[in-house]
Amino acid sequence: MSKNKTQYVCNQCGAVSPKWGGQCSDCGEWNSLIEQIDVGKTPSTGRFAGYAGTKTQLQKLSNVKQSNTTRIATSLSELDRVLGGGLVPGSVVLLGGDPGIGKSTILLQSMCRLSETLEAIYVTGEESAEQISMRAKRLGLNGNKLSLLTETKVETIIATAQSHQPQVMVIDSIQTIYTEYLQSAPGGVAQVRESTAQLVKFAKQKGIALFVVGHVTKDGSLAGPRVLEHMVDAVLYFEGERDGRYRILRAVKNRFGAVNELGVFAMTEEGLKEVQNPSAIFLSRYQQASSGSVVTVTWEGSRPMLVEVQALVDESHGSQAKRVAVGLDQNRLAMLLAVLSRHGGIFCHDQDIFLNVVGGVRVMETSADLAQLLAVVSSLRNQVLPQDLIVFGEIGLAGEIRPVPNGQERIKEAIKHGFKNVITSKANTPKKSFEGVKVVGVNHLHEALTALSEL
Repeated sequence: MSKNKTQYVCNQCGAVSPKWGGQCSDCGEWNSLIEQIDVGKTPSTGRFAGYAGTKTQLQKLSNVKQSNTTRIATSLSELDRVLGGGLVPGSVVLLGGDPGIGKSTILLQSMCRLSETLEAIYVTGEESAEQISMRAKRLGLNGNKLSLLTETKVETIIATAQSHQPQVMVIDSIQTIYTEYLQSAPGGVAQVRESTAQLVKFAKQKGIALFVVGHVTKDGSLAGPRVLEHMVDAVLYFEGERDGRYRILRAVKNRFGAVNELGVFAMTEEGLKEVQNPSAIFLSRYQQASSGSVVTVTWEGSRPMLVEVQALVDESHGSQAKRVAVGLDQNRLAMLLAVLSRHGGIFCHDQDIFLNVVGGVRVMETSADLAQLLAVVSSLRNQVLPQDLIVFGEIGLAGEIRPVPNGQERIKEAIKHGFKNVITSKANTPKKSFEGVKVVGVNHLHEALTALSEL
């Protein structure tokens, strides 16, 4: 079989060149030519001659029959939660994360358990079969029924899978896989994109639930072209410090479930263990109360989660005050400090401000706005806040406290963990009061500061 010819396409203007060059001859951009497979053109004698006989039958949307697809449980409830209830046959899941974060560990745990009832193949291009076997033995996993393939050529992988007909398959990792139709090295943009396209097509045709492991760059995004995220059905990110105990699995795209769903795992000697109550983990506060500490409740996917926001305000000794936010949006912090200055009458232009979310959690929503500013004020005034205080609410540029979704559920989650005082938007205050719980509803930032001084 003759190989397809390759061509080079500019990713800026789309110009096609038969050979690679450092600069695109059409738009003048440097290093923009990407290798692609030239599938050729259908010979025709006229402009539309190649389209003869290619029409297909149309159908009405209301006549399309929906099939009740049974999801595949991975035996890890936190992973199933992030996936939207389990794996869907024929779906492709891209799992990204820093090296050593636990991507291979969680997939090996799931595949060993799935192989007891399903046909499963674990394809590794980075590690040898002995290394995978040693890891499974160290984690105490039973891999007697798990098929292992050490291969990097995508055509061989597909041919092997076609003969064994697995229901679940893992590719670890996509940066090591290559196709024989391209001459570039594995890990390049063209190789990653073309190899993924072949694997996705094969998984869809055969109804195989496919996991694809991807590396991340220094800025935390998935390495390779962004088109990979559009080719797959779900994109999951593994977050956390490698020397820390806890790992967070977050969905940033999911065609079969909720986006921004979050799963929490603890790294142990026996692998990753699920954390059923993450709020209790992230609220393991220091026994002696200190200023600058405020607890807020965020909404992650389909459940509330309590996290602690810490602030440290100190006199600046440089020409420009520092603004550092870990786990929070640093640009939003600068905006909130401007609101605090304009509408709260508290000036911090000569103070270094450091904010941190305990436990390595990244807070993505705006419900933590009020907690951030009250933590800053607490540290600035050296005021110790009550341990049973919960704060949440969005702050507008005019200093107004806006309501956030699922306010009642957030308050109920805080009550479960023993919180008795709540400061939130007046629109989020419950119509029916809770016994032994004081809920203070505020409409403006100065009302929140007044309520803070009265605690």
